Amino acid sequence: MDTEDKHSSLPTQMKSMVPAKESFISDFDRHLFNEGTHFHLYEKLGAHPMVIDGSPGTFFAVWAPNAKSVSVFGDFNGWNKTDHPLSQTSNSGIWEGFFPAVSKGHHYKYHIISNYNRYHVDKADPCAFFAEVSPQKASIVWDLAHQWSDKKWMAGRQERGGLDKPMSIYEMHLGSWRRKPEENNRFLTYREIAPLLVDYIKEMGFTHVEFMPVTEHPFYGSWGYQTTGYFAPTSRYGTPQDFMYLVDCLHQNDIGVFLDWVPSHFPSDEHGLGYFDGTHLYEHADSRLGFHPEWKSLIFNYGRNEVRSFLVSSALFWLDKYHIDGLRVDGVASMLYLDYSRKNGEWLPNKFGGRENLEAISLLQRFNEEAYKNFPGIQTVAEESTAWPMVSRPTYVGGLGFGLKWNMGWMHDTLEYASKDPVYRKYQHDLLTFSLIYAFNENFVLPLSHDEVVHCKSSLLSKMPGDMWQKFANLRVLYGYMWGHPGKKLLFMGDEFGQWGEWDCDNSLDWHVTGFEQHNGLQKYVSDLNRLLTTEPALYQVDFDWKGFEWIDFRDAEGSIISFLRRGRSEKDLLVFVCNFTPVPRFGYRLGVPFPGFYREVLNSDALFYWGSGMGNIGGVNAEPLPFHGRPYSINITLPPLSVAVFKI
Repeated sequence: MDTEDKHSSLPTQMKSMVPAKESFISDFDRHLFNEGTHFHLYEKLGAHPMVIDGSPGTFFAVWAPNAKSVSVFGDFNGWNKTDHPLSQTSNSGIWEGFFPAVSKGHHYKYHIISNYNRYHVDKADPCAFFAEVSPQKASIVWDLAHQWSDKKWMAGRQERGGLDKPMSIYEMHLGSWRRKPEENNRFLTYREIAPLLVDYIKEMGFTHVEFMPVTEHPFYGSWGYQTTGYFAPTSRYGTPQDFMYLVDCLHQNDIGVFLDWVPSHFPSDEHGLGYFDGTHLYEHADSRLGFHPEWKSLIFNYGRNEVRSFLVSSALFWLDKYHIDGLRVDGVASMLYLDYSRKNGEWLPNKFGGRENLEAISLLQRFNEEAYKNFPGIQTVAEESTAWPMVSRPTYVGGLGFGLKWNMGWMHDTLEYASKDPVYRKYQHDLLTFSLIYAFNENFVLPLSHDEVVHCKSSLLSKMPGDMWQKFANLRVLYGYMWGHPGKKLLFMGDEFGQWGEWDCDNSLDWHVTGFEQHNGLQKYVSDLNRLLTTEPALYQVDFDWKGFEWIDFRDAEGSIISFLRRGRSEKDLLVFVCNFTPVPRFGYRLGVPFPGFYREVLNSDALFYWGSGMGNIGGVNAEPLPFHGRPYSINITLPPLSVAVFKI
């Protein structure tokens, strides 16, 4: 957005800075910041419109301890780099100043002259609330005023957000969910997306959406994972208030919001955090610690107190000012291991000689402690791809303190199994069952995320073997198994209706395919899976304990069939899942069950409604007093080809 240069001709006395004694950064603020325990930096650093001694203006504050001088310049002074100098009033490293007549909407940068190497640079504000649309790099003076209408949601969030509640997450990228092809393929704005997304999520039955990073990022193709603005939603889709409006609309319709947050690395763009004041301020100076060889980006110095204040403040900022319900932390494994993506000799061990990044561990633990202490009812989620112990266990028992962890092992094994021709599946039956050996070691989310449908991996539908009918049937049985498996669910946009092509961040999803019956059938099936999840306590009340799951038979490798029970807290909250991973129907398939009575077929992925063959059990079957599978009763069912059948007593 362009702002008229209204103040470039102001008299010098109107540009001058209010004396430093007017600072609203206290000595205690400075102490906490330098100590690494100031977790509300967004209230002090950055640009804050305010009135001091009757004069409206903006207070600026930025951390640059190794600068010789720092000035703020922008469209309010004709981009003059010397007219508005900041000053230091202590040894905290913070430069600050208040300038009358600088107001909301003005564009600005910091001009920094270092004490070292005659280095000088123009930087965006690390704590800015808003920024110019890329490729422009200036920050924008802004406020965070918004009249929230989600009081009911926020008041009930602690009850609603527990681990014993249903959670089905729709992961999405805001720039490519929908676009306006008739208008040069432009992005939808936050406000345009809001009603469309609310209606769609309600129709599909997901409980939450998860936005891939909305934090400001210069390179759109990074999908937001190369962040420069840790306190600013990207201006590509609108203003901070526009993003608040989107979150508000979702909350008013009982839809939770997760946000990807990326403390694992940041880009080296000159206007960003790297080499900020002529020194390696936010990052390590030694490339063996401070440079990420896989992502070609910089790594935070997690042991530096001020960096810890900055990062934890960023996390709490989104929970506080934007009412976000959970943060999914990207690249946790890369933070935990000093030798991540490095060869011998390319990394430095910790003080004990090990490969663990002790400072990163400490930071993650503190982040989780502060998040849960200050915002009851939220969840933090780790994308952690190794067997690091106790990721989702409390810090007081030695865990990292996350509420949930992505189950990457389940994802890899299951997709490998599902992509095989059914004739070969019996030889790798353990890929299907192995996850239950460790399913309760952590509080897991089962993710079929964006990472599985990019970089020539093909879409989920395209991964499935067989002809078109079999591909859709295979995907339905995969989803049915996933929704029955213990753990919360996450599905990436487009997978719910079976997009053929890989995800392309530069274009909208292929919504037109939902007009075809096979895609529409899959979409209805995912919607019904979500309805089952949210209405059946057996699928969510006891997700993280063996009490909620029981194998009926995991040994039928020859038939590529598995069957299991899901249980809620009540003895009668019980579902029977049977998954047939071959295109061969099974007639007279007997299963042991714990109770007598009528077992109603509450879901059948082979229903005509879902573009299946229409084979099934005509509503359900009666249990017989015939012991089987070590249980006193059994049911005799028809198991359709490539299907999941679910029964309820």
